[in-house]
Parts: sequence; C-alpha cells; structure tokens
Amino acid sequence: MNKRVSGSAALIAVAALALAGCAGGDGGGGGEGAPIVVGSVNTISGPATFPEASQAAAAVFDAFNEAGGLDGRTIEYKMLDDKGDPATATASARELVGSDGAVALVGSASLIECEINAKYYEQEDILSLPGIGVDTGCFASDNISPANVGPFNDMTLTLQYGSEVLGLDDICILLEIAGSTRPTYQAAIDKWTEITGKEPKYVDDTVPYGASDYTPYIVKARDQGCKALAINPVEPDAIGQVKAANAQGWDDVTWLYLTSVYSENFADAIDDAGAGIYVPAEFYPFTDDDEINQDWRELMEANDIPLTSFSQGGYLAATYFIEVLESMDGDITRESVTEALRGMEPIENPMVGTPYAFGTQNTAGWPIILESGTNAWEKVSDDWLRIGE
Repeated sequence: MNKRVSGSAALIAVAALALAGCAGGDGGGGGEGAPIVVGSVNTISGPATFPEASQAAAAVFDAFNEAGGLDGRTIEYKMLDDKGDPATATASARELVGSDGAVALVGSASLIECEINAKYYEQEDILSLPGIGVDTGCFASDNISPANVGPFNDMTLTLQYGSEVLGLDDICILLEIAGSTRPTYQAAIDKWTEITGKEPKYVDDTVPYGASDYTPYIVKARDQGCKALAINPVEPDAIGQVKAANAQGWDDVTWLYLTSVYSENFADAIDDAGAGIYVPAEFYPFTDDDEINQDWRELMEANDIPLTSFSQGGYLAATYFIEVLESMDGDITRESVTEALRGMEPIENPMVGTPYAFGTQNTAGWPIILESGTNAWEKVSDDWLRIGE
C-alpha cells in the first residue's frame, strides 16, 4: 500500500514539474486573454531609495489596462523591494522570473540589482528595461538596457560641460564609491580626457556615503586649489557637502553634480550655491513647465507620484515597452518579447536626447543650474548636451 501511494505521489510530482516547466517556458504570456506578467526589482526601502521609478511604470501600465490593454489582455505588474540587500535582490529576481514567469522586467531602480542579477537574466534569456540604471551591471550586460543616462555617462557629461562650456580649469573630482564602481567611474573620467584633452587637478575616491560631516573632504579639495568640484553623491550627501563649503566660506566654487541631486527638495535646502550648481539632467528638465513633459506630469499628479527624474525614467521605460508590445504579432511570451526588444526600431521621445533602442546607451543630458538664493533649477541651454559634441 505504502509503495503504491509513494509511486502515485512520485507520478503526481513528475506531472507537476512538467506543468511547471511548461509554465516557465511560457514566460508569463499565459493563454489567450491571460494577463501579461511584467516585473521590477527596486530599492524601495533602505538608506538610498528609488520608489518613484516603479510607481511611475505601474501608473503607465494601469492607464494602458484601463484603455483596453493589448487586445483585451492586461499587464500584471509586480514590484519587489530588494532593500539594497544582495540576498533579497537575488531572491526577488528569481521570484519574478522563475515563479511568476515574467516576460520582461520594466521600470526597475535599484542600488545593486543589475550587478547581482545580470548573469541570471542572461541564463533565463529575459531582458530588463530599468527606469533608472544605477550600478555598473546595468550598463555592462547584453540583457539590461536602462532608459536613463546613468551615473557614469552623467559624470562624463558634467565634466564636459564644466570644461568646454563653462571654460573651467582646475576641476577636482570627489567620488563616493559603492561596490565595484571605481573602474567604471575612472573610465568615465578617461572618456572626458579623451574628448577634451583635459585632466582633473585632483581626484579623491575616499569620500563616503552618508557621512555626518564632509568638512575634511571639502577643506582638502580647497587646499588643493580646486576651482570646481565634480561629485557623484546621493541627495543628502550633496546637501552636506555644499553646507560644509558654506561653513568654510568657500563661496566661489563651482559644483558639477549628477542627476542624483536634481530635485526640488535639494533646491529648497540650499541657500548658498557658490558659483552655481550645475547638473546635466538625464531627461528633459522636470522643473520646466513645458508641454514636452505634459503627459508624464499629468499622469504622475493623478497618481500622487513625486515629480522627479526617477519617475521620468520609470514612465519612459514602461512607455517604450508598451510601444514594442503593440508592434508584436503572434504569441506574447518571454521568448517573443526578448526577440522583439532586441530587434526594435529606435523610439524617439522629446523627453530624452538619445532615441531609445534596447542595447543603446543614452548619452545626452540637458544642462540646468541652481544659483545662490534662488531655490529653483533653471535651464542654461536650448538643447541637449551630448558626449563628444
């Protein structure tokens, strides 16, 4: 009796595995009329968070579903929080790709997940369109293609603007290094040198994330004779750095920051911006009241999502994905979605300076400035700044 029960159980288990294998191969496409499963892995909680990107992607997908979806098929969007933790990032990807059978990942924004999961995505032949690519892995994998410029091209752009447009000499670079990003930041600096023939006066790659006091690093840079500082911090760190310079009376320094500090909160926190705080915005400046951002702005406001560069990235990633989805014929499976994304025609959108195609990096930013006493970002260019132009 026990042997027969065990044998039956084994047969049931084998059948279940076979069915699970079929479901995995379907890749979230399901049958006719079934929802199309799409996922994202995000750092939503922890010391540095990016919740707006996936929130914006969700709003795009909700609007798409309300309008009828893809011939009646809706998108089921699942957002998971990796908490900035490698083990959680690993588990989140396997839940979305393995258990849920997502056809693609869209709108992610995480401190670490690209580098953690890139090989797994290659193994499963699934593609990811992050709204905001942050770590090195987002820009070094054939299976990941973010909507944004990213911190490394952003570094090249801010240096290029400082030396070639502002005509600054004696530019010093302060780097906050997370994980294995040091060589990639160096490559971004080297690209600037190759383009312009200029080199930094001084580089300090020991600047920590989340320091309680940045005075020692600011004083050291001033003593080196720096006239401008190019730095890659998260917003709270940047506020601390500017305030440290203010406290030292260093009021003629030019700040060359990345899009990570471009927010209304940062502007409100700064009274003395020295000779100006410049940023090459990764998307068309969201603080500019222009029709270019109208659809994004209205959708974000309708869903109570903050107006930030992060939400712009999530919005664009989801918009790109839907356009590719609507161009497809036949079954919607992970395999067919992967094929469609790899073969897609570039999509032009006035919110970005580089047409999006999977595997092509965005290399354009829109220069903006925060001046002392204004508490408001302003455009300082009538067009995009592009690397090497």
